[in-house]
Amino acid sequence: MKSLLQVEDLSVDVGDTRIIRGLNLSMDRGETILLLGPNGSGKSTFLHTLIGDPRYRVSSGRILFDGVDISSLPMVDRVKLGLSLSFQFPPKIRGVTLRFLAEKILEKKGLTRGEAARLVEKYSRILKLDYLLDKDLYVGYSGGEIKRSELMITLLQAPKLLMLDEPDSGVDVENLALVGAAISGYLSEDSGRSAIIITHTGYIARYVKAVKAYVMVNGRIVCRGDPDTLVSNIVEHGFERCFECEGMG
Repeated sequence: MKSLLQVEDLSVDVGDTRIIRGLNLSMDRGETILLLGPNGSGKSTFLHTLIGDPRYRVSSGRILFDGVDISSLPMVDRVKLGLSLSFQFPPKIRGVTLRFLAEKILEKKGLTRGEAARLVEKYSRILKLDYLLDKDLYVGYSGGEIKRSELMITLLQAPKLLMLDEPDSGVDVENLALVGAAISGYLSEDSGRSAIIITHTGYIARYVKAVKAYVMVNGRIVCRGDPDTLVSNIVEHGFERCFECEGMG
């Protein structure tokens, strides 16, 4: 199977501070991986770098996506190639409703207004967001409502590589089941779709089947292995110790 993402010796700076140091990671089409690590380890920086956030500067190495070197491509071109990032703390936008943004995204992708409206209704039912569709974007939303709304906006972009930053953080059990089912359903619709999911707790792994898990510490991949084994060891021992790994990065 052709590799979808290849990250080679990647170093990333934010201002004068180096956050990621010589990171190597690869994934094939159809794979879902978990990315774990303590706060400040560089996980979110990594996803923001992949999507092309200009605040994060690649100082060395390269990123290949679907055979294309995207290391210097602007964000909009990366999105067109099939990357999409669900933000952990999206901005509140007054005067723009969730329905309006969702439908405009789909219309930009070539859907008719009617097709866009029907698809938005479908995802809003799956994620139980019907009552929020005509409210200002993220204004007055609870933490769980923000997570579900941001996930819907991301899924509607139909990315080849879905990137999620802590979709299970601060989400109650009922809403986590909704989020997990939506992610799993999206990935299963097309065997070529892939995902990178940042998680501190590993709870999302109960609902979304990952094939690999990586642990990042101080901007480097320090351990990789089976998701269930790695998550259970971290829950028991913390991030200081990685047991039964398949290899070190």
